[in-house]
Amino acid sequence: MIRVLVVDDEASSRRGVARLVGSAPDLEVVGATADGREAVEQVRAHRPDVVLLDLRVPVLDGLGAAREILRAGTAVVVLATFPPDRHLVPALRLGAAGYLLKDSTGEELHRGIRAAAAGGTVQSPADTRRLLDALGPAPSGTAQAARDRVAPLSARERDVLACVAEGLPDADIAVRLHLAEPTVRAHLAQVLTKLGAANRTQAAIVAHEAGLAPPAGG
Repeated sequence: MIRVLVVDDEASSRRGVARLVGSAPDLEVVGATADGREAVEQVRAHRPDVVLLDLRVPVLDGLGAAREILRAGTAVVVLATFPPDRHLVPALRLGAAGYLLKDSTGEELHRGIRAAAAGGTVQSPADTRRLLDALGPAPSGTAQAARDRVAPLSARERDVLACVAEGLPDADIAVRLHLAEPTVRAHLAQVLTKLGAANRTQAAIVAHEAGLAPPAGG
């Protein structure tokens, strides 16, 4: 069973999400709360695999809660009201696995929770691209810090990272760079390690801030 905690200050939304999550035979809702501090306490008490977290919660705000929950080794998926925008980025920088809309179908919720529990990224590559488009250019200090993080990558690893930031899935990256998919995945694993990134979304944000251009021919 995958154990899930739902954190949302809107009671009706919290109940609705919890009900949908619990409808899957392999998912178990171990708690539901309205504030960030209680969320952290419930994580320590119940040890869920995944926390569905609305960032606009009281007492301890969503980012503060996400930071402590991630530090405890629990995956975080942001519960969002609208499609991706810049307000999600701080949570993704911390290492959140992605986001799910509050009006997602049960199937979408289940699929996202399973992906997060397995250590994967929740949103699609196309969603990542839309999120980066909403960010705009990075401030100079942020851009320099990102370039410093990217510096240790090999030329091929940079190509793979730039494709990730374009929103390309592994199969399309393989075609673009004339590589086998397992080779793409191996390069991406190295990229995540060298960047200290938790997932491909976090890596894509670094690439965007560093201003990595698409590989030649892309």
